[in-house]
Amino acid sequence: MNKNKMSDIDYSLSSVDPNDRKGLFSIFVVMLGFTFFSASMLTGATIGVSLSLNDFLKSILIGNLILSIYTGLLSYIGSDTGLSLHLLTKYSFGLKGSYLPSFITSITQIGWFGVGISMFAIPISNRFNINLYVIVLITGILMTSTAYFGMKSLTILSAIAVPAIAILGGLSLFIALQSIGGFGKLYSITPTNPMNLITAITLCIGSFISGGTVTPDFTRFSRTKKIAVSTTVIAFFIGNSLMFLFGAIGAMVTGNSDIADVMFSQGLIIPAIIVLGLNIWTTNDNAIYTAGLGLSNITKVKKSKLVLISGLIGTLGSIWINNNFTAFLTLLNSMLPPIGGVVIADYFFIKKLKYNKIEVTKFKEINPIAIISFIIGFLVSNFISFGIPAINAIISTIIVYIIGMKIFKDKDV
Repeated sequence: MNKNKMSDIDYSLSSVDPNDRKGLFSIFVVMLGFTFFSASMLTGATIGVSLSLNDFLKSILIGNLILSIYTGLLSYIGSDTGLSLHLLTKYSFGLKGSYLPSFITSITQIGWFGVGISMFAIPISNRFNINLYVIVLITGILMTSTAYFGMKSLTILSAIAVPAIAILGGLSLFIALQSIGGFGKLYSITPTNPMNLITAITLCIGSFISGGTVTPDFTRFSRTKKIAVSTTVIAFFIGNSLMFLFGAIGAMVTGNSDIADVMFSQGLIIPAIIVLGLNIWTTNDNAIYTAGLGLSNITKVKKSKLVLISGLIGTLGSIWINNNFTAFLTLLNSMLPPIGGVVIADYFFIKKLKYNKIEVTKFKEINPIAIISFIIGFLVSNFISFGIPAINAIISTIIVYIIGMKIFKDKDV
């Protein structure tokens, strides 16, 4: 046990030792830091200028409630088993079948890591006339470093970042409200680009459901299932809603959807840099941490080495990825909810909340039912025009997987 801890403190290929489980504060700040993301502010801004205030509040509360249920279920599984998403997929997809979700997840997270770096570097470079590639390099190194050192670093950074973002973002919101005469004046603002409520809810869910799928990578360190679920639900329901609110209010008052630009215009230069940097950092290090775990599942190399490689790729390709790869990343995003759907279906409905210890479980090589369920969920997400695509994908994946496993009575992995 001690040898395992010395060789792999991130438990890349095993369940987390009970002695290394963490309490409420550690898990809470990591999950809040994960959901405190500038992209949520941008999505909030897009929705905010397109709806009345009442409809905006409805959309983010409904959307984040759905997100919190989905991630809450996955966080329960992660905490109960002590396993990352990538190791959990072995039970449903099979030993080698798990390479598919690990590869998709890793590529997606490396890509969004690169985009996140660009989201910070480009506005800072433009604003202060600093060489873009110098900022990209420094940012990439810093964000990779916290992921390299594992959950302890993620916790320390999040403990600093979460209150800083909340305070400075709240200050910007207060200044924006003061400039128009208070909160009540928001009700008189007419949407400039109207959208319907379902579209707004879809945008809200879609903005973070791919990231939410990897929730077990962090909640596996939780001391209890209660801590895991409660911190995840609060982070996605309240924390993510707060980010949407910060972005929306600034956009509604100023007409600018970029939180950094809004804060710059308010004279909050240093706070803008801090909020933008920490917002992206606390999500990006989680993303590259997850990518390392996924590649570790495939290669059996320790996560720490693969984090460095992933971070290097994401950093060097950052600007190119941001300019050319975003549409493809969006496509990959639609593949992650079906992965979560398969894991949820297998754990709750097929295995009835009971997985054998990973160290003693003999996995089949590939479970074709999981692969087929995943493909159907992906197709439903992209080709069914009604409803909410991500939810359609998850539900259809769960139904197909349960029916397929029941028909073939294949309960032994």
